[in-house]
Amino acid sequence: MDRELHLTLGAALRAIRQQRGLSQEQLAHAVGYHRTFIGAVERGERNLTLSTVTELAGRLGVGWRDLLCGAPGADSAPPRD
Repeated sequence: MDRELHLTLGAALRAIRQQRGLSQEQLAHAVGYHRTFIGAVERGERNLTLSTVTELAGRLGVGWRDLLCGAPGADSAPPRD
């Protein structure tokens, strides 16, 4: 994946997670990862396998395309620290 795709996926993950009212920690617990991993994905810093994308999408109740193509209203700009 290139940087733009990482950012798109991260922004979509963040938007959908927040729409579901989940914290990074809650999502991480649901999929068996650490909270810092979810944060790194949302910032576009991790290169995910298709299996991980599918698993995250499934736990959020969306299709993998929603993560890879971007959720409606998701801004792919990097978060401000």
